[in-house]
Amino acid sequence: MEAIYLTIVLAPLIGAILAGLFGKQIGRAGAHWVTILGVGLSCLLSLYTLKLFIFNDQPVFNQAVYTWMISDGLRFEVGFLVDRLTVMMMSVVTFVSLMVHIYTIGYMQHEEGYQRFFSYIALFTFSMLMLVMSNNFMQLFFGWEAVGLVSYLLIGFYYKRETAIFANMKAFLVNRVGDFGFILGIAAVAMYFNSLDYAEVFAQAGAHADTQVQIWGDASWSLMTLICILLFIGAMGKSAQVPLHVWLPDSMEGPTPISALIHAATMVTAGIFMVARMSPLYEMSETALSFVLIIGATTAFFTGLIGIVQNDIKRVVAYSTLSQLGYMVVALGVSAYAAGLFHLMTHAFFKALLFLAAGSVIIGMHHDQDIRNMGGLKKHMPITYWTALLGSLALIGFPGFSGFFSKDAIIAAVGHAQIPGSGYALVLVTLGVFITALYSFRMFFLVFHGQGPRHFEPHHEAHDDHGDAEAQEHHQVHDEPKPHESPWVVTLPLILLAIPSVLIGWLTVQPMLFGDWFAGIITVLPQHDTLAKVGEGYHGQFGFVLHGLVTAPFWLAMAGLGLAWYLYTRNPAIAAAIKARLGWLHDLLDRKYWVDEAYQLLFAKGSRGLGGLFSSAGDRWFIDGLLVNGSARLVNSFAQVARQVQTGYLYHYAIAMILGLLLLLGVFVFSGA
Repeated sequence: MEAIYLTIVLAPLIGAILAGLFGKQIGRAGAHWVTILGVGLSCLLSLYTLKLFIFNDQPVFNQAVYTWMISDGLRFEVGFLVDRLTVMMMSVVTFVSLMVHIYTIGYMQHEEGYQRFFSYIALFTFSMLMLVMSNNFMQLFFGWEAVGLVSYLLIGFYYKRETAIFANMKAFLVNRVGDFGFILGIAAVAMYFNSLDYAEVFAQAGAHADTQVQIWGDASWSLMTLICILLFIGAMGKSAQVPLHVWLPDSMEGPTPISALIHAATMVTAGIFMVARMSPLYEMSETALSFVLIIGATTAFFTGLIGIVQNDIKRVVAYSTLSQLGYMVVALGVSAYAAGLFHLMTHAFFKALLFLAAGSVIIGMHHDQDIRNMGGLKKHMPITYWTALLGSLALIGFPGFSGFFSKDAIIAAVGHAQIPGSGYALVLVTLGVFITALYSFRMFFLVFHGQGPRHFEPHHEAHDDHGDAEAQEHHQVHDEPKPHESPWVVTLPLILLAIPSVLIGWLTVQPMLFGDWFAGIITVLPQHDTLAKVGEGYHGQFGFVLHGLVTAPFWLAMAGLGLAWYLYTRNPAIAAAIKARLGWLHDLLDRKYWVDEAYQLLFAKGSRGLGGLFSSAGDRWFIDGLLVNGSARLVNSFAQVARQVQTGYLYHYAIAMILGLLLLLGVFVFSGA
């Protein structure tokens, strides 16, 4: 099996190298074929491994494949841990990535840098696989930083655009903040556990549950709380949690396929996976769990509100990702790790579907991304319409769809939680269901229903004062080709992603949430086991659906859907009136609570001002003035004096030698006395 696992990891890397280094030689077709074959092989082997774990009771693989260094007993290794959690992540990552690779052929066919893009997305897949398959913190950190690097390259793919360069630098810097906490957490693990191997660290977790450390002064900190919060700060950066969420909406500057890959299967899911993998550590600190819970609930609700006022089709879906990541983090905070991972899996399929459907719409609209210019696309793009509808229903948790099972399980688990912050979280994640349905179907109705597309509506300007030739020229300028369905390389991935968006929850809810799929992998203390309490009322998928029909989340979702239908199809004047009446609220959400401006003022301008102060006071006065120029002036002054005694006369030197000898004799005589 080691050869299979190595192939799963290395096949995308080989495709990335061939497309990246030999792109000119193999051409555009060669670039997409080598990367698709590499990722496709990785996907097939991942699904084969998944089959072995489901039907053949495949044993867990936990083994080092390469030892890089041993320092003072600490081993730095490349190793794989392949268990049921890993194989689920491998299957999701490679399947979604394969769909994105196929889709990219149609979406990027006229773009420059075609080979470079395929190289990057294959490298992205390799990086994520290294992360999820790692069995130690060193390899985890390698994959962690590799996905960050490739996301920087992909967000800034259109490097001639100033906005793209700003966005990728913003993502890079914000993630450095999170990664600083992450590496400090790993350093604390290495210092106190004297190992980077997961199994060895987890085995010692109980022994360190009561260990206290002093960071500064006499204040005492729980070691496990410190490690878990530091690691979670890394997750806040990668998985875009408040206040390190600001980079994710700007990542829309990259091409749509990479938006789907970042938001669905790589990068942002890394933090969720990491915390779930570290459950033996997090269970030792209720303080850390409470911190995780509050951050996740805040992200889920308040970033969802921003999605209501967005007009860029990709940004609506981006804020949806932020909100849904918050739900996953909330699940982790109430120790419902399985529910968080389950939502990660279901979300990967329907969020990739929604992003790729948005890209299909963008193609049809000739790269106009403003939903206010769309409308009536249902009759022009039927495949995109129906797949987007399925994805939207899965997103809002419509009963029976994949998102329903995972979202309702999270809310139910929060309802059973007793840790500090659980009441706050329950209110926000429940209200968030209404918000999710409102912004999702606001976008859906504006894009696919109503009259339009508004972008292509004829201009009804009077031409009485113009000649026929001028009128004809006017229509030639404004009349563009009507939208049409995207080619099969775009629609095929939509159809293939729509299938698990509908069915995967129904098929996997029992083993993943209430079965033994994660047995021996995820650790949950009895007093934290909220999913066990949810499972007491579980009576099969059909019973789950029936129960969901009488709960508040279902009716809130239906209220959000109904309100979106009424405001944006039946009576849009009311939506305009609400916007005018609550202009201050619209501005608050449109400016994203002014968080970007605050960061710009405090960190960007503040650090530049501090740098200017250091430049003038430190660099110019101290370094240049005192050290460099001051020392030069001192040497020059000494040289001016010294040159006066260099006369060139022999008797002057003889007198100087005699005086020096007398001085030494005097010192010797007086010191002896």
